[in-house]
Amino acid sequence: MTFASKITLTRLLMVPVFAVLAIYYGNSIKEGKPQEWIRISALIVFVVASASDALDGFIARHFNQRSKFGAMIDPIADKTLLLTGIITLSLIDWGSSGWRIPLWFTALVIVRDCVIIGGIGILWYCKVTVKIDPHWSGKVCTFAQMFALGWVMLRMVSFDPIYACGIAGLFTVWSGVAYVVQGWRLLQSADMHQPGSHQS
Repeated sequence: MTFASKITLTRLLMVPVFAVLAIYYGNSIKEGKPQEWIRISALIVFVVASASDALDGFIARHFNQRSKFGAMIDPIADKTLLLTGIITLSLIDWGSSGWRIPLWFTALVIVRDCVIIGGIGILWYCKVTVKIDPHWSGKVCTFAQMFALGWVMLRMVSFDPIYACGIAGLFTVWSGVAYVVQGWRLLQSADMHQPGSHQS
C-alpha cells in the first residue's frame, strides 16, 4: 500500500460523497429551491477527485511507487468516478427541466465498457496476454465524456447538453470500435503462434 495507492483509494471514497451531494442538489431543484452551495460542493468534490488521478500517477512514476495493486485499483477508481457522474447526472436534473445527461448517452457508455470488459475476458479465456494499457482513442473518449459532464455541472452556456453528449458519444463509439479491433488483432496474432498453426 503505497502513498500513491492511498490517494487512489481516497478518490474511490469520494465517489459516493459526490453522488449524495448531486442527489441532494437535484432534490432541491425539484422542490423549487435550488441550493447552489450543494452544487458547488459536488463540483469541488468531483474536480478534486479527478485531479487526484494525475497526482497519484505523478507520485507513482517519480517516486518509484508503482505496484500491482495500484495498477489494478487506479483504472477502477477512474471508471467508478466517471460512470457515477454520468449515471447520476442522467437521473436527476442539474438545472432547468431537462438539463441533464441523456439516458441514451449513459447507455452508450455502459455498453462500450461492457464490450471492452467482455473482450478482455475472452482474451484471457483464450490465454492471450493482455496488457492493461489505455489506447490513445480511449483517452480522447474519456476527455470527451468529462467534457460532457463539465458542460452539465458548470452550466456556463445555455446550449442543451445533448450537443456535448453527441460529440462525446461519437468518440465513445469510435473508442469502442478501436478496442474491439485491437483485441481482434491480438487474438489473431495469438492463433498464428499456436502449435500447428500456419500462415497462408
